[in-house]
Amino acid sequence: MKFLRCKPDQVPTGVGKKVAIIGAGTAGLGAAGILRCKGYQVTVYDMLPEPGGMLIFGIHVFRIPKPPVREGVKELMDAGVEFVLNTKINANISYGIMDKIISPKQSIDLEDIIKEHDATLIATGTWESNKMNVKGEDLPWVFPSMEFIVATHLAKFGYRPWDIVPNLSGKILVIGGGYTAEDAAYIPITYDEFKNKISKVVLSYRRSKKEAPMGVMEMNNIEAAGVEIWELTVPTEFKEVNGKRIVRLIRNQLVHAPGEKRPKPVPIPGSDFEAEFNYASKAVGERPTAPLTNNCCGITLTDWGTIVTDKNLMTTRKGVFAAGDVVHGPSQLGPALKSGMDAANAIMKYLSNI
Repeated sequence: MKFLRCKPDQVPTGVGKKVAIIGAGTAGLGAAGILRCKGYQVTVYDMLPEPGGMLIFGIHVFRIPKPPVREGVKELMDAGVEFVLNTKINANISYGIMDKIISPKQSIDLEDIIKEHDATLIATGTWESNKMNVKGEDLPWVFPSMEFIVATHLAKFGYRPWDIVPNLSGKILVIGGGYTAEDAAYIPITYDEFKNKISKVVLSYRRSKKEAPMGVMEMNNIEAAGVEIWELTVPTEFKEVNGKRIVRLIRNQLVHAPGEKRPKPVPIPGSDFEAEFNYASKAVGERPTAPLTNNCCGITLTDWGTIVTDKNLMTTRKGVFAAGDVVHGPSQLGPALKSGMDAANAIMKYLSNI
């Protein structure tokens, strides 16, 4: 996977301007590849122990093979891009369970980074899972899918011990219809660390296959791989009864409303049912993980936590830009990469005028 937009030995010298990039995921690496090829000194900060972000730690090894990503990162390093890893920006910002899973070794203040560089790009993505806000979801056998996926890859690649990962066995319920749900369902039945202990994986999605963000083809693929799909269902409670782990669900019907892109799932009264599972994995979306609170360092966030930018991807703080999912919310890799590259071009235009 190529991030550098020139050959490593073709990087011009003498530019002198310094750019910090916070986040070594798709958007950040895409921006680094453009900026370095124009001769800027680029330093990329990331809380993980290896560059790549979701490409390395957040996606199944079959969907995104890791060697090409690592080759692309090595090319950036060979061109002179500096990486500062295991480093969280602003230690007081909480990413919930993800903080404990990743356990960065050090922290740096965002204001210090901004002051030490001519421009800064924030590209920290969406790493913290949404809650379902249903009864019992905080039981120890109910866990967020993205955090499970990241923990699994940190352990699988030798960065963290396996005790940070739920010790899955038996029957697993995955809730959701996006790519995170796809990986959360697929990992237990394909990774050697789990598959011999799993008896069944069930995917519960509140709409039908054709409305799923992962697409009908991916839904059919995981079903063909052995995942049982319960369309038009949603959990309403997790509980323990006589030593058994029980999930209460309700069936939905789809209601088409004028102006809505997708039909709305509406619970069917009296359609509740219960099923026993050993574990439940929640893949109901992720929240933006900006390394700041609203108006910190002169940077404004929306009510949802995304970073406010202008048409040039500059934040409300002059010289500080933002790109990728932390600006527009969870997306696929293509939009995140384009956003990072657009930000790099905006940064170059900004630096040429100061």
